[in-house]
Amino acid sequence: MSATTEVRVEVWPISADQVGLWLISGQDAWRSDAIRQDSDPHSAVEALLEEHQTADVKLLHSTSWRADDTAVILTYVAVVGCSEELALDRWPRAVPISPELPDAVGKPIEVTATEAPFPRYIDVLMHGLRHLQFLLQTDSSAREALCDVWRGHLAGFRSALAGMYDHKHGESPIVLPDANVT
Repeated sequence: MSATTEVRVEVWPISADQVGLWLISGQDAWRSDAIRQDSDPHSAVEALLEEHQTADVKLLHSTSWRADDTAVILTYVAVVGCSEELALDRWPRAVPISPELPDAVGKPIEVTATEAPFPRYIDVLMHGLRHLQFLLQTDSSAREALCDVWRGHLAGFRSALAGMYDHKHGESPIVLPDANVT
């Protein structure tokens, strides 16, 4: 009898300060063990945030999912705080995130139209940030949760709905027209 697929969550905790956006967990997301049947993914994300003593979460949003070995990983982005404090003063392991990061690491692994994608962790993180930019344009509660510092830094990320895997035609991703996000 073959084993069943587990469900796990990962959370990319991101903060913003006057300097930029910061992945406060360091080089990677925080990931859970398999989620128990008497629990749920959102509770597992909240437990991860509590385990890492991350308070002041302004927005918690699921951005994607993917298969990974024996598990399905549900990805969340946690928007953490918005204050005058510098992120590195509070989270010394934090690493900067910028819209130029994908240019530095190159495009995702190319797949055909019927193949499952193989996103790298950087692709998952960048997708989550573009997703936040999309929410700024489409979701009033998310817009209210993100202060002006967040809005300014997210402006550099295109709210792409598709196009991350376009390798052949050099076409730009499908994007939403500029929207008033005040």
